Amino acid sequence: MINGMIVDKSYQAVTGRMGEIINKAMGVDYSKYERDGIVFDYEALMNDTGYTLEDHIRIQREHNVGNTPIFELKNLTALARKYAAPGKGARIFVKDEASNPAGSFKERRAAASVYHAKKMGYKGVIAATSGNYGAAVASQAAMQGLKCIIVQECYDSKASGQPEIIEKARKCEALGAEVLQLSVGPELFYEVLMMLEETGYFNASLYSAFGIGGVETLGWELGHQFMERYGKHPDVVVCANAGGGNLTGTARGLIKAGCPAQVVAASVDLKGLSMASDKQFNRKSFTTAHTGFGVPYATDPDHSDVPRSAARPLRYMDRYVTVKQGEVFYITEALATLEGMEKGPAGNTSLAAAFSLAQEMDQDQIIVAQETEYTGAGKHIQPQLAFARQNGIELLFGDPETEIPGTNIVFPANPGLLKARDADLDHMRASLIRRQASHAAGPITDADVAYLVEETKSNEAFVRKVLETL
Repeated sequence: MINGMIVDKSYQAVTGRMGEIINKAMGVDYSKYERDGIVFDYEALMNDTGYTLEDHIRIQREHNVGNTPIFELKNLTALARKYAAPGKGARIFVKDEASNPAGSFKERRAAASVYHAKKMGYKGVIAATSGNYGAAVASQAAMQGLKCIIVQECYDSKASGQPEIIEKARKCEALGAEVLQLSVGPELFYEVLMMLEETGYFNASLYSAFGIGGVETLGWELGHQFMERYGKHPDVVVCANAGGGNLTGTARGLIKAGCPAQVVAASVDLKGLSMASDKQFNRKSFTTAHTGFGVPYATDPDHSDVPRSAARPLRYMDRYVTVKQGEVFYITEALATLEGMEKGPAGNTSLAAAFSLAQEMDQDQIIVAQETEYTGAGKHIQPQLAFARQNGIELLFGDPETEIPGTNIVFPANPGLLKARDADLDHMRASLIRRQASHAAGPITDADVAYLVEETKSNEAFVRKVLETL
């Protein structure tokens, strides 16, 4: 019963009311951005938040977020150069987002969403996340005086939870949030929709325009920090990629800073594992920044808790690479022992890729791993590897090319075996084009084609060639 009225709480009924629920929970009517055919006015959605880049910077500074430092990783750079050809081995930098209050870049998203919720008169915020975003929302809600509920996909059917996820729940609760922990399956967004309807709280979605606008400050800072300190822009910025908001926001911020850096997406290779499988859920050691999220959210960004996601990474990525689980654990240890920085490990996905990509680049070039995240308790390497062993995963040293997700984790026998592997970006672009074209009510128009060019950062010839295969 809601407001004295009996409502249908079946899965089909609740998800069928998604547009109405989200409208009330965010004050955003997503239908106004739909155009004829399959066209969706993305820039109108982003511009209608009412917040400029300068507003986001001000809001974040008021709540101790952002303005994070950049560090040159001189020892890792020297190590990479040992395995590079003569004259190769770019300077490797990292932007230390772990210095945000809750320990990750996602506090940039949270600061914007919680600020807007308070401004609009909501009493609390709700977020669906198994990761760092929950802690970020909880931290900002505490600062800004709002109640907070975090809905977390945590356990398999045996009530066994990954130590990293359980640690994040602990942090959310420590910051004053109520945490609802669910088993793996399709009920996550269903439960969120029901709670939004029942509580009247704000939907602090990972995929809202408010949150993605908040991440733009990260890219903007990167562009300006390098120009102020080194008199040049970075050549490559590597973004850990899962739901796409990290890359989307950072790339938009780089553009606003006038920075022409190549934007590379990096994900941990979990090919063959289903994120919605009860049996496979605990056979992975990374809960974010992996292909189980990165690929489906790139090719179908709108399967989230809002009708239209503001995280649309294919619009901005120039290259997509994958690294292995063992390689990310390895670079996490290397960062600690060579540079004195204990971070991650999931946040070091971009660093693992950057270590390899630096060896392709000239020594006077700059590559940036665009974020770090806090570590500790269940997020540390040791409990994650112990949990992997408990689930029958074999831990080996050798060639990471032999790693099979869900079967083993292979740490590189030496740093030269750590490699970034290119994903087929055109295949992903074609998948998005086919998927969106399948929703067309009539013939594909020139306006539809122009929209798909923007969605995939491609060209008209490529889009029309894919459409011919339908």
